[in-house]
Amino acid sequence: MAKVVRSNLKLILDDRPDLTIRKLAEQSGLKFETVRRLYHDQTVQFHRKSIAQVCDTLKIDISELLYLDNED
Repeated sequence: MAKVVRSNLKLILDDRPDLTIRKLAEQSGLKFETVRRLYHDQTVQFHRKSIAQVCDTLKIDISELLYLDNED
């Protein structure tokens, strides 16, 4: 079965009620739409710099943000 990369950003931000998609975008220096797509797990291509900026801003490891799942 094929694997796909998924995002945990929604779960991470849900645990941080003071941090919204917009605030994360501002703090990380990323475009709102980039963070919104990652939040809704709609990202088609992951840019290394963007993933690094999100992880750095949230002070998390990449394995907390992204994971492998079976393709639907």
